[in-house]
Amino acid sequence: MGIRYDSRPKRTNSDSLYDNYFEKKGVKQIRQYRTPVFRELTTAMRRQLSRNKHIWKIGDNYAKLAHQHYGDPKLWWVIGWYNRKPSDALLKVGDTIRIPQPVGKILEFFGV
Repeated sequence: MGIRYDSRPKRTNSDSLYDNYFEKKGVKQIRQYRTPVFRELTTAMRRQLSRNKHIWKIGDNYAKLAHQHYGDPKLWWVIGWYNRKPSDALLKVGDTIRIPQPVGKILEFFGV
């Protein structure tokens, strides 16, 4: 699914809460990615980054910004993680976010 998921742990879910889903799919369980736990940046890590200020406007989304700043819309999660807003739905017009640079350094922090 991409470099972000290569080392991500998975778990088997057979919780009875999903019985209707399992029955509809004809399975007894599903494999799911575990929710990632992203570590916080240390002061030393932050010093290695620059940040571009962006004022949120109508039509903005993380994927579009990731494409503009990193050349890859799949890196949208970097912007959400850095701003502690995991979904761009949490932003409103006029909010200020930061676009951390260089993205290669951030991916290096994650071991990607």
